[in-house]
Amino acid sequence: MPLDPEIAALLERQRHLPPRSSLDVAATREMMRRAAALSGPPPPLPRVEDLVLPTGLRARQYWPALDSALPLTVYFHGGRFFSGDLESHDTICRLLALASASRLIAVDYRLAPEHPFPAAVEDARTALEWALLYDVPVAIAGDSAGANLATVAALAHRHSARLRCQLLIYPMIDAVCASPSYTEFAEGYGPGAADMRRGWSEYLPAGADLRDPLASPLYAPDLTGAAPTLVMTAEYDTLRDEGESYARRLSAQLHRYSGAIHGFFPIQSPLALARQSLQDAAAFLRGHLFTRK
Repeated sequence: MPLDPEIAALLERQRHLPPRSSLDVAATREMMRRAAALSGPPPPLPRVEDLVLPTGLRARQYWPALDSALPLTVYFHGGRFFSGDLESHDTICRLLALASASRLIAVDYRLAPEHPFPAAVEDARTALEWALLYDVPVAIAGDSAGANLATVAALAHRHSARLRCQLLIYPMIDAVCASPSYTEFAEGYGPGAADMRRGWSEYLPAGADLRDPLASPLYAPDLTGAAPTLVMTAEYDTLRDEGESYARRLSAQLHRYSGAIHGFFPIQSPLALARQSLQDAAAFLRGHLFTRK
């Protein structure tokens, strides 16, 4: 179907901006922080607190209610492995915590190029291991590069009874970058092929194996026992095909958002489609976190 009209209008308003792939690291990170305004005003919560997890890893905890028995969702932000932080995703994390009725931990994992692969993978595992120490159901989630980290951490702990599900929002999980959607939506639809390849080049050291499952979990040889999964993809996205291929391998629940582009999920303020996707994500989390296993 054609582009969602609200998304088409957003792209038109952004047409004057320089290509993402032309920005240096500092400018890319600043762009991500400014884009947070598109999520709308941050809703108040009973408690929001910054934490330091084992190994000195920073995180932020969002409480939709002051109840220590609440299930826990561990969330990893997107940003192509070298941008994004606790501030860029603050509002969307608040909204997801409220909608899912789960305590949410946003993880400030180390970014490339200062901390190349596998630093972020180590942080993702640390965060999930910390969450699994609590005697509550746990979900893991992320968008784009964050969905990559969620996937890798979830596979490492797939036999944990407390890990109830994983939510993967347009996951960036194939460093080969050769699927048909890379050509079909290379440019003109928001973040494109050059932008994604730039992310991989910042993240992976020279000569790295592009099919290493810790970097490209699409190539993980064994997915047996993986937690129930919802994969959300966007029709006009270079990452669409890899996300849907992974969903098929997992026999996962798959929802392709027609007319959507990469990065639409946190753009809650102007996009009705983004608001619907938030409700879909929250319903999936609630369905697994609040059901006795």
